[in-house]
Amino acid sequence: MSGHSKWSSIKHKKALKDQRRGKLFTKFIKEITVAARLGGGDINANPRLRTAVTTARQNSMPADNIDRAIKKGTGELEGVTYEEVTYEAYGPGGVAILIHSLTDNRTRTVADLRSVLTKHGGNLAAANAVAWMFQRRGLITVERAGIDEDRVMEVALEGGADDVREAGDILEILTPTEQLEGVKAALDGAKITTASAEVTMMPQSTVAISGKPAEQMVRLLEAVEDHDDVQSVSSNMDIAAEELERLSA
Repeated sequence: MSGHSKWSSIKHKKALKDQRRGKLFTKFIKEITVAARLGGGDINANPRLRTAVTTARQNSMPADNIDRAIKKGTGELEGVTYEEVTYEAYGPGGVAILIHSLTDNRTRTVADLRSVLTKHGGNLAAANAVAWMFQRRGLITVERAGIDEDRVMEVALEGGADDVREAGDILEILTPTEQLEGVKAALDGAKITTASAEVTMMPQSTVAISGKPAEQMVRLLEAVEDHDDVQSVSSNMDIAAEELERLSA
């Protein structure tokens, strides 16, 4: 199976237990602020902001924090101006990596990321070296344990999803980006609990890795995602579900 969606699921499980929740909230605040700056503070008229706020609420971020982030984005409160930068890289075993960041200092961020990548057997790549391997998609994951999978598929497809497929102990629901919220609402309405819902860069092909390269790759992803300026990371790694669970434990 592709490790990309499984990794997303594992990240969300970790987030619920993460004692450094302040670091997670900082990432949400940045995304909400930028979304509000670019598209306005009305969540009903700004899909990116609506998705960011929904994700923050799912992770128990206080409403006051969300409101302040929106006001910083719209200029009602003073705040830092962040720039969106996507970095392309290669990891162990030739795995392609896309790193989406929000930064107030490009020079600092690129230097930090270069150092992290080098330490874990990766390297930065030239512009457009790997971006063509990915497609922007909506991704919703649902834990398979104790659910009616046929019902999940029915609700998701009727709600506008493109595909529902098995990925280890989760179901991954792929949607056009503009249908993500509609599919999520349909699942919520059917009382189907989702593990995660996000707009992500999905790999169109994968690279199978195992053993030492797989271990290096998981450590690299963890280190990159731990950086304050990094919002999300996508890769085309293909790691067996059992090995990925073990390495990310």
